[in-house]
Amino acid sequence: MSKPLQQKHNTEQKSVSVIQSQGKGGGLQQVPQLVPISQGGGKAVPPSKMKKTIADKESDEYRQRRERNNLAVKKSRMRSKQKAQDTQQRVNELKEENERLEAKIKLLSKELSVLKDLFLEHAHNLADNVHPQSADAAGGQ
Repeated sequence: MSKPLQQKHNTEQKSVSVIQSQGKGGGLQQVPQLVPISQGGGKAVPPSKMKKTIADKESDEYRQRRERNNLAVKKSRMRSKQKAQDTQQRVNELKEENERLEAKIKLLSKELSVLKDLFLEHAHNLADNVHPQSADAAGGQ
């Protein structure tokens, strides 16, 4: 076996390196590899960022990927819309509960006020009834 040979093929936008190695049958295999565009040691361009050709867009694989992506996007948007609806419904429920609780607070405050007035009136009546008897008892002696 010999060491792999490297040849560089330059295009207008990207550089591609082809590694040639001997296969099992003795023939050479060419395997394209991405290499940095600049010679300064930058990162290789990932396949997802490479420009697609018209032939690629007509392939079955491309159409299947697009269909899967379109379905995934549709599903994601539906989930997002459902989440927003659920959140809005929860907000409405909490607003209604808040209104009920505020009404209950108002009712209980009125009840407390009435009970305080009754208590004060009763305490005042008890005080009036206690003082004259104690004054009469003190004056009669």
